[in-house]
Amino acid sequence: MVSAGGFTGLPGGVAVSHLSVYDWPAADGVCGGTPHMHLTCSEAYVVVGGRGAVQTLTTAGYEVTPLVPGTVAWFTPGTIHRLVNEDDLRITVLMQNSGLPEAGDAVLTLPPRYLTDAETYAAATRIPTDAPEAEQERLARTRRDLALEGYRALRDADGPEALAAFQRAAAALVRPRLAEWRERWRRGAEAAAAATGEQLDRLERGDAGHLANAAVRAELPSSYGKFGMCGRLDVYQGDQGLAGQGR
Repeated sequence: MVSAGGFTGLPGGVAVSHLSVYDWPAADGVCGGTPHMHLTCSEAYVVVGGRGAVQTLTTAGYEVTPLVPGTVAWFTPGTIHRLVNEDDLRITVLMQNSGLPEAGDAVLTLPPRYLTDAETYAAATRIPTDAPEAEQERLARTRRDLALEGYRALRDADGPEALAAFQRAAAALVRPRLAEWRERWRRGAEAAAAATGEQLDRLERGDAGHLANAAVRAELPSSYGKFGMCGRLDVYQGDQGLAGQGR
């Protein structure tokens, strides 16, 4: 990710994906995706088509943010979010830390009985990529509805303890992967910031040599229509690679 010309990834070590939000109705009559939370990454939605909303739940309470073309909405780690599709909602997602939100930094709001250990959680959330498409869709809908069960309980809870308990369980689930995540951050956002610092140092010395290494890069999605947490995804491989549940 770092060359003689500086950091070569997307600006700031972010990543992008294109998202068509699920139009599947849930038990509450609302169409949309799977509520979940990120633990170390902020993310932003750039709405490119359709109409909908994002429901969010934090220690400050429950909110609904309308989404229409041109809207840019973003939130920080710890924000439980549920995308709602009211009319063909399509979004470009910007993700911190080289796409880490689509490579593991996401815990779905499953009921507490599924959050006890990594194996139980994985069994309830995994979608085999080699399964037939109809089976992948069935599994994606099943885990979405299961996450909505836990999400409704968190929204209806009296007091902050239920949300705090979910946050503790989520932190315990991801702890075994933190070394891997730290390495992704070092290769991405940290390396990008360090490269900028080095370039500023050079310019202060009157050295513009790094500009001779300028480069242009382009990439098409490495995968189209992947079943993610919130909808069908077009994802970019990039230098970091993608794994995990997807959006």
